[in-house]
Amino acid sequence: MAGKTLQNRLVIATGMWRDATDEPLPKLAPAEPAEQIEEFELRLVDMLCRDATPANARDVADRTWDLVQDRPDDDPVKRKVVEAHDTLAKLSAGTFGGPGGNR
Repeated sequence: MAGKTLQNRLVIATGMWRDATDEPLPKLAPAEPAEQIEEFELRLVDMLCRDATPANARDVADRTWDLVQDRPDDDPVKRKVVEAHDTLAKLSAGTFGGPGGNR
């Protein structure tokens, strides 16, 4: 993966992390830069989805999609985002986890 592409991914993910939380950036295990950035993005998606509420679930879906929209379908981060969007859609509709809602 090109260095400029990795740098852009890191800048975008870091900005999203800082906008979403006051938590420090996560510590990552030593690895190749592409692997570290992917791990960071996966943690970012986990954190954004974990903290989603009915009021902001659509915004979280939009933000996570912005992170991966141009990537191939087999990209691990894109697959995670696509999987999360079903849960976010149910949450925004008020049907996730509520009485009589889909689980």
